[in-house]
Amino acid sequence: MAEIIQHTDTVPDSCLGKRFDQTLAQMFPDYSRSRLKDWILAGNVTVNGDVLTRAREKMYGGEVITIDAEVESELRFEAQNIALNIVYEDDDILVINKPAGLVVHPGAGNPDGTVLNALLHHCPELDVVPRAGIVHRLDKDTTGLMVVAKTIAAQTNLVEALQLREITREYEAVCNGIMTAGGVVDEPIGRHSTKRTHMAVSFTGRPSVTHYRVMEKYRLHTRLRLRLETGRTHQIRVHMAHITHPLIGDPVYGGRPRPPKNATPELLDKLRNFKRQALHAAMLSLYHPITGELMTWHADLPEDFVELIELLQNDTKLNAKEEY
Repeated sequence: MAEIIQHTDTVPDSCLGKRFDQTLAQMFPDYSRSRLKDWILAGNVTVNGDVLTRAREKMYGGEVITIDAEVESELRFEAQNIALNIVYEDDDILVINKPAGLVVHPGAGNPDGTVLNALLHHCPELDVVPRAGIVHRLDKDTTGLMVVAKTIAAQTNLVEALQLREITREYEAVCNGIMTAGGVVDEPIGRHSTKRTHMAVSFTGRPSVTHYRVMEKYRLHTRLRLRLETGRTHQIRVHMAHITHPLIGDPVYGGRPRPPKNATPELLDKLRNFKRQALHAAMLSLYHPITGELMTWHADLPEDFVELIELLQNDTKLNAKEEY
């Protein structure tokens, strides 16, 4: 399967002296520069009826440009009937509330059974959109909101919005230790020097910024609301561990459970058996990539997260009464 792309338009006078590829990027912003360049080199773009493959050629204004190309299917993965919790959907985007345990994209150890496989089943036309429209990811055991582009134009605009930090993503988490106030972690993140699958704060890493504020304090833990400026792999988990407040249940960066003294048996059991990071993508806000409308979604905490918070609250109240 392939999508046919056909456009004809006249070069505006404002493009006088601009390169051919720069002119195309200005005239057809729904497509990435790399895709437009591929079409130029493949002979899919004509100027006044003649194929032009020289990206550096200067434009004068008034030329008629025609794009006639095909976007080949990227369906390298099987479409699988996997249930998706769809929060919102229109012709251009869909927003899902991802459960714990579901990998977003196939990879080593997870060749199928992923969000991508589910998306291809739900929306077969995504086979011509790179990565089936996935523009950002959540870790396997992180729950919550993700936006997916259903068209190339929507994906191009969403990726650009992410790069410009115009998409707001807020998370809830429960970390180890008592935090007295909110703050910002502004530390670069890169691949761990010796553990291939781990990330770490590193001076050679990419800029990474996480904002956090305290929602509730327990005896030896803290509930947080966090907002990402950047979207590095494992960013919140790495940043919180870096400031010595790793997330409860984090199997990579969290270490052993840290129950408070005289914790209730129920809380002890929950802390020992909470086998995933206590992290939930609770809010997503963005300008619609096609209409420009500001849209915001919220996702309730999953059941295991709610149970954890209730046990921490009850344990704190019980011990406060005993201390009194």
